[in-house]
Amino acid sequence: MPAPILPLIDAVAHWPERGALIGLDLGTKTIGVAVSDPDRRLATGVETIQRKAFKADAARLLAISGERNAVGFVLGLPINMDGSEGPRAQSTRAFARNFSNLTGLAIALWDERLSTAAVERELIGMDVSRARRAEVIDEHAAIFILQGALDRLKTLRGDR
Repeated sequence: MPAPILPLIDAVAHWPERGALIGLDLGTKTIGVAVSDPDRRLATGVETIQRKAFKADAARLLAISGERNAVGFVLGLPINMDGSEGPRAQSTRAFARNFSNLTGLAIALWDERLSTAAVERELIGMDVSRARRAEVIDEHAAIFILQGALDRLKTLRGDR
């Protein structure tokens, strides 16, 4: 049975109380990957996967989730500023559907509007060169996406 693909607030019911989550920023050429600590307080970058074919990409993501003892995935959903879903969001949903057939771990979709732009501004503010920004932007966007989701989960739990 495919893993459920749900909004974050619904996916949390499918995850144990503790355990790492894997955050993904899906690009056309790369996939940024981040991981949380088991208590889901802090997102940390793992790597940027150069996309090849779906099976190879999925195999690497499953390997990372196994190495990190992950209990679920948070996939950034690129929603347009007006709230509509364009081709990139449709592509992300298709990836999630295909990936859900390969894992039993629930996949949460999280609105990633402006995540790449925010990360780009931060990297520019840190005087990171254009070439270096290109290398790390997707991984940093994955961190931004996952940390946003973790902060939302914290709010839902009523943590301070």
